[in-house]
Order: sequence, then structure tokens, then C-alpha cells
Amino acid sequence: MTHPSQSSGLSYRDAGVDIEAGDALVEAIKPFAKKTLRDGVLGGIGGFGALFEVPKKYREPVLVSGTDGVGTKLKLAFHLNKHDTVGQDLVAMSVNDILVQGAEPLFFLDYFACGKLDVQTAATVVKGIAQGCELAGCALIGGETAEMPSMYPDGEYDLAGFAVGAVEKSKIINGSTIAPGDVVLGLASSGAHSNGYSLVRKIIEVAQPDLNADFHGAPLRDVLMAPTRIYVKPLLALMQTLTVKGMAHITGGGLVENIPRVLGEDLCAELQRDAWTMPPLFQWLQQHGKVADAEMNRVFNCGIGMAVIVAADDAQQAQAQLQAAGETVYRLGVIRARADGEAQTIVR
Repeated sequence: MTHPSQSSGLSYRDAGVDIEAGDALVEAIKPFAKKTLRDGVLGGIGGFGALFEVPKKYREPVLVSGTDGVGTKLKLAFHLNKHDTVGQDLVAMSVNDILVQGAEPLFFLDYFACGKLDVQTAATVVKGIAQGCELAGCALIGGETAEMPSMYPDGEYDLAGFAVGAVEKSKIINGSTIAPGDVVLGLASSGAHSNGYSLVRKIIEVAQPDLNADFHGAPLRDVLMAPTRIYVKPLLALMQTLTVKGMAHITGGGLVENIPRVLGEDLCAELQRDAWTMPPLFQWLQQHGKVADAEMNRVFNCGIGMAVIVAADDAQQAQAQLQAAGETVYRLGVIRARADGEAQTIVR
């Protein structure tokens, strides 16, 4: 068995990893990360760990953390060669999750893994991550780019995100004060967010639509890839003015499986189906996929991205304040006592 001589020895580049490309990416994303800086950041990106000081305004700070990915929506991004929105999806899925416990998102880290690093594509993704962080008011203070030849097909990558927030211990929102008579408000989603895309892709495969065709004022491809709405700033502001008893980020499982996560066993959320209109995208998906109503409710957000539960006396003010902040708000229904064996969310 012969070995290559020193002069023809193998390099990391020969094995498929380009260190220079990784360095170029770090330089390309520094301006995006810089725009997200906020009080508490103690260093820029490039160190071994990201440093953040808990803001002094908290007397008994509790850290709340969340992690998520973008799922098979990425497969659609690869197919459409559209990489500018999935970064916001990544941030949204984690910051909206920690928000529901009353937490203010403080900082975010991302993990970007690919077979061969395309600096332009990766920079476009990270720019979207930084935009999401700006919308959430949190700092992008670290991350990891992993180039792993043969682990991913050419042109494909995977994303994971990690958010850390803080909440005053006495102000943690856990749903424990929710009672019969409370009102459930729904904040409109921007589309399918990042859930149900395996079914979305299957429906596209069956229906064979022209993805560039106009769909209610925008190309269908853009409607399908619309980034997940980030509800952080309007809801943090609402928490400052009235008591928010509970919130549910409507992700996989839809309204029927996410609202029960903040309800006691003895409570039921009774929602009115005619309280909001299912947006055209979901109507199109249901029609072309011949998807049953129950399956739609379990897989998709169906137009509602966040549920907010407040006392009946606060409902009107909450709705007005959220609408003034740019949200579309629906009065979905009420909380009531739950009968034996009854589901915890009923859509009538």
C-alpha cells in the first residue's frame, strides 16, 4: 500500500471543506449581526462562546430558552432557490415560543450545516436571521457554520436556532390564573409559518401549480414562503399595560393542540369557526389536497399564529392596543368549564 508523498499530500480542501469560505462568511455576516446589538452583549461574534449580561432591570431574572428549526420548508426554499425568508422563520419559531411565558428575548444563536458552503446563500440566510432578531429585539451574538461533505446533497443545508430570554420570576405566564369567562383572542398569521410543509409539498406535487402565477396579489411561491410573523414587540407592550393570563404559539398541532398547553385540566376553550376567515392559501391547500377539516385544524395554523387569553373586562382594550400596533386580531371564543371526556379546544 502506497502513501501520498508530502508534496502531494491531502488537504482539508481535498476532503471537501473550504476553510477560506468559512472565514469569508463570518466577514460577510458581521454587519448583519452588528445591527442586532443591544444592551447586555459583551462581545462580538468570533469568540468561542457568546457573552451576555442579564439586564439590571430584573430583580429575580428567570432565563427561558427555546430551540427549533425550519423543517421541510427548507426543501421548498431549495426548490425555489429562495433563501431570504427562512432565517426569519428560524428566529420566529424560538422567540414566539419563549414569549408565551412572558419572556423578553435577549439573544439568539444559529447553527447552519451544509455539504459544501456557498457563501452567498449562507449570507442570505443569516441576513434573514438578523432581520428576525431585529424584529424580536434580540441580539444575534453567535452561531456555528458546519461544512460536512457527503452529509447533505449539493445546494442543501439545515438550520437550527437557539433563543434565550428573561422574565421576572413573579411575572412568569403559565396559564394558572385562566378561568371560565376569559376571552381567547387570535392574532393573524402571515401564512403557513413553518408547519405542515411536508403536506404542503405533497399537495404541490399532486396539484402541479405554476408557482410563479399570481395568487391574490403575489406570486404563489412568495405566499408559500412568507416568513413566520414575530409577535414579540406588540405582546411585550401589551403585558406592560394589562394582565395577559396565557398565550399559545400556534405551531404544529394547530389551535386544537396548542391552546390546551396553557389550560388547566378542568378548562375548555370554545372557539367560533366563523370568528375568522381561513386565508386563501389554506383554502387552496384544503381544496387541492382534499384535506379534511379536522386534519387542517391539526396540521396548520389556519390563519391564527398566536392565541392570547385575557379577562373579559380587558378583551376590548387588548384588541384595540394590538390592532394599533399593527396586528390583525380576532375574538375567537371563550374559556369555560370542561365536561368529562370533552376535548380542551372545541371549534364550533
